[in-house]
Amino acid sequence: MFLHQEVSQKTDNLCTNSRTARYVNFPLTFPLSAESEAGESEANLARCAFWTQKRVREAEPGQILLYHIAVGALFCYSVQWLSRHQMFLCCQVSDFTVSCSVSIGKLVLIELDKQRFLFFPEEDWFPAKVVIKSPEGDTYTVPIYRWITDSKVHRYKEGTALRVFEDNHRHGSNSREEELKRRKEEYRWDVYKEGIPHCIKATNPCSLPPEVRFSFTKTVQFTFTALEGKIELMLEGLANCKKKWKDMHHLNRAFWHKTHMADYVQKHWKEDVFFGYQYLNGINPMLIRRCMALPSNFPVTDDMVFPRGQSSLEEEMKKGNIFLVDYKLLDGVKPSVINGKKQYLMAPLVLLHKTPQDQLMPIAIQLKQTPADDNPIFFPTDSEYDWLIAKIFVRSADFNVHELNVHLLRTHLLAEVFTVSLLRNVPMVHPLYKLLIPHTRYTLQINILARLLLISKTGVFTKFSASGGEGMITILKRSMASMTYSSLCIPEDIAERGLKDLPNFNYRDDGLRLWDIINRFVQEVLGYYYKNDAEVKQDSELQKWISDIFVHGFLSKKNTGIPQSFTSVTELVKFVTMVIFTCSAQHAAVNSGQYDFDGWMPNAPTSLQRPPPTKKGTTNEATMLDTFPDVNATVHGMAVVWLLSKQSTDFAPLGHYPKNHFTEETPCKLIKKFQERLEEFEASVKARNGILEVPYTYLIPSEVENSVAL
Repeated sequence: MFLHQEVSQKTDNLCTNSRTARYVNFPLTFPLSAESEAGESEANLARCAFWTQKRVREAEPGQILLYHIAVGALFCYSVQWLSRHQMFLCCQVSDFTVSCSVSIGKLVLIELDKQRFLFFPEEDWFPAKVVIKSPEGDTYTVPIYRWITDSKVHRYKEGTALRVFEDNHRHGSNSREEELKRRKEEYRWDVYKEGIPHCIKATNPCSLPPEVRFSFTKTVQFTFTALEGKIELMLEGLANCKKKWKDMHHLNRAFWHKTHMADYVQKHWKEDVFFGYQYLNGINPMLIRRCMALPSNFPVTDDMVFPRGQSSLEEEMKKGNIFLVDYKLLDGVKPSVINGKKQYLMAPLVLLHKTPQDQLMPIAIQLKQTPADDNPIFFPTDSEYDWLIAKIFVRSADFNVHELNVHLLRTHLLAEVFTVSLLRNVPMVHPLYKLLIPHTRYTLQINILARLLLISKTGVFTKFSASGGEGMITILKRSMASMTYSSLCIPEDIAERGLKDLPNFNYRDDGLRLWDIINRFVQEVLGYYYKNDAEVKQDSELQKWISDIFVHGFLSKKNTGIPQSFTSVTELVKFVTMVIFTCSAQHAAVNSGQYDFDGWMPNAPTSLQRPPPTKKGTTNEATMLDTFPDVNATVHGMAVVWLLSKQSTDFAPLGHYPKNHFTEETPCKLIKKFQERLEEFEASVKARNGILEVPYTYLIPSEVENSVAL
């Protein structure tokens, strides 16, 4: 047998006492050939044991041993180690010859074991896969993609996907049970706050299993980006400055990083047409809906919005030209205190009109939910600063709803639920695990960091946003109470909000196309494994996955519409499509443009520190500057959205799977087709963007990350 090792090195520096780690990428041909990204192994001894359904005699001395196990037969084996002169060398290819006198039969699983050599320190390995080619021409691939950090024997099943009711070999089924038992100890549920989705039980990133932590590259770049922003702000003397902004020129100097889109926002943030544009193609396209009847607490009349009598609200509603954004979620939320000063967070209502030129224009804004004399309705015909300050309060409300409801809850927290349930209930050999595991990459660690650094008592969001602290939990609970399955599925969400035919809605157009492409891929892959509804019902691991999601993600609330079990292939395909779309496309749509749209603070204030005007004609530029958050609150908000918008170089785009867990020919071909469809879609989006004044790039497949990783 021939053992082929390709070796590279990686270091995990996230933990204080980090150790040199090894990536191992085994292809083994038989005579056995193995490719590995293991580390230099001079200080380690390694063995491979291959379990099959055929028992043979012990391998010759000095060779790696093959274990051949007959179904139901007793077995015994001895172990032969690679000799000291046969070592895995870092960043090189090493070959090992291993002989076995008879066929290995059908492979069930393998064992990998490394032992520390003499006084050399323990080293970590990350085996990627083992590929075994038999003399009969059969090829077996064993995906691993896990860290080996100890000297124990580790078992890995041959990679052909198996549902639980197909896994009949006793050693295979035992290995499956042992894997899930270990995973349930490693990945435990926890309750961060009552009333919101449950999370992984972990105090910090180092308490996570190594294979779900950031890579060395991701860790270094994430840390560097964070430190870069903080140091720059400190050098400018802004990070600790609790003063107000002197003037707009002073604020402009603090706009320290500019992207093309951020620069556009800075130039156009005051314009009504751009204000309306952001409800369609900004980072929060999730609130706007067609208005067929005005809410009773929003007493707008025809003469207020059509003063020249050119139309009426009733007529325009019948034409489908009136749209509403209602921030009632924020009504009564207790705002935070920043720098010892009370902050203000409104719950506005915004009325918009689609003009004959297909522009979405704001025509009325009421900043509080209850009509009153001291709660005026603002219009574009008001004075420049009356209208502008009203829009600023709306944009601040939108920032807080976006970050907590649209971004944190509906992508990050749900992705964590999908991930933890997958890791606890579905073994590596299951087709669902193979399909979904790329869409869980880095999710657990980024969410732990968010809980530690952003929304904790000392977190940046808590300290410098209007909804930080008590208000944050109120918003999350209210958002959770109103979240439904249909609102997570973009075709149904767009239909429910009455937005199917609204022009210039690029998020909708690109999102629906991506949903269809993902849905087709999921249908093809799962349809290959599940031929009928009975097989779905029979799969206990699949049922446990969705059951845990219903209980821990949606808190057992039937009114969400989330299934408690799967009864059909169609139902399974739709839910898995939603999971992949949420973790990839939806997160990209509401995350990637954060610095583009929120980096220029006046367009998205994290907080405001003066109450809104109670009557018109009392505002000017000085009033606006006094209302803006203090310098330190502004720049910390800018630094956070910069960090959360910065891709790392080990970014994995949608449809690309560096760690491919599928080994069969059919799903591998389906992945290739999926990639081709994404490439065709990307070409069409780029062609469209070429004629747009403001290109919409957030759902270009090569810019969409596979998972919630940032």
